[in-house]
Amino acid sequence: MASTVIFSCQIPQQTICSKIASSIKPGYMPFKRSSQKNTKIQQYQIGFRRQTRRCKFPVPSASDSEDITLNQLSAASLIKQFFACINEKKLKELDEYISDDCCFEDCSFVSPLQGKKEIMHFYQLLTTGMGHNVKFNIEHVCEDDEFTAGVNWHMEWKTRQIPFTRGCSFYECSQEGDRLVIKKARVVVESPIKPGGMVLVLLKNVTGMFDDFPKFADWFLKSPHVIVQFFMKIYSRLYAPIINPLLSGYIRIWNFVARLFALALNILLHIHKKYFQ
Repeated sequence: MASTVIFSCQIPQQTICSKIASSIKPGYMPFKRSSQKNTKIQQYQIGFRRQTRRCKFPVPSASDSEDITLNQLSAASLIKQFFACINEKKLKELDEYISDDCCFEDCSFVSPLQGKKEIMHFYQLLTTGMGHNVKFNIEHVCEDDEFTAGVNWHMEWKTRQIPFTRGCSFYECSQEGDRLVIKKARVVVESPIKPGGMVLVLLKNVTGMFDDFPKFADWFLKSPHVIVQFFMKIYSRLYAPIINPLLSGYIRIWNFVARLFALALNILLHIHKKYFQ
């Protein structure tokens, strides 16, 4: 607790005696010339009265430093260490930051990940896919209280930002014994599709449909996962046998083009180093 030390400070306040006000007549100016000025000033007595006020200044006590050393680990510092473990691929240390009943909501997935085992499997795949050169770069960390923090981040390849990898994460922590752990996380990742003004048109149409059919809107908002599962079943039975082979062939073509481009670039660099240096 911060102790309060009371200092007495004297603040001068100038007051003019009543003799001055009574002696000054309207239309008469005693300060006509510089010679008369000094004599007139001596006739008037100017009193100065000093008043004493009690001012309070908070001064930290020794107990404050002890509290700071005992409570150094906050939600913000926990999240920074959490991302450092991801970049360094320290899965064992990463496991200690997640609670057993943690809930991980990623907007890229239909349903959230539940439990430490499922979440750690996700981070194992993530760190494997990042390779040796891709890292998370934290831009800002905001802390609401000692148990809540938000992070603004993006991904980089050799300190160069990768397009469409910006995101925000929000974490809720809890105290387990003498340490903080993450009990809930929500991740929002930048979408590579930029619909722009189409989102506003879609929002207008959806809200208009909700206003026209309030019962349907109430049922849909209570169980939106039912609609998603319904469309997923339709896709898997009707469109997946046709679309999936096309997508896999499209991906293979682009992989071949990327490898061919990399080979041509390496050949040009080799020729440049050999003949132009």
